[in-house]
Amino acid sequence: MSPFFVMFLLLGLIFGQTASLCAPSEYTIHVEKRECAYCLAINTTICAGFCMTRDSNGKKLLLKSALSQNVCTYKEMLYRTALIPGCPHHTIPYYSYPVALSCKCGKCNTDYSDCVRERLRTNYCTKPQKLCNL
Repeated sequence: MSPFFVMFLLLGLIFGQTASLCAPSEYTIHVEKRECAYCLAINTTICAGFCMTRDSNGKKLLLKSALSQNVCTYKEMLYRTALIPGCPHHTIPYYSYPVALSCKCGKCNTDYSDCVRERLRTNYCTKPQKLCNL
């Protein structure tokens, strides 16, 4: 191996976060409640992208701190609340959702993120749709 290649490889491992492509991305959430007449399409931003991850085949030989399983997650976020139209009086017509202001590569926090493989979900409306741009 050439010294240039080894140096490039080491710098890549040291500064791996700079090569990550984790950033706020536009996303549409479809929200509906059984009791309400409409489905609400909400335009928001979520954290999405690629983060450098190191995983060794020799996991048993290394300390856990030497292994890195980073995900693209929220650095700064705020919550907004939308009103779902067409709900009867006995139903709470509000839906709160996160808005990503900035993102980072880091450990997944289960307090506000789903850290497991995404289940097969449907992200569409089964009722007439209303659009919410906040």
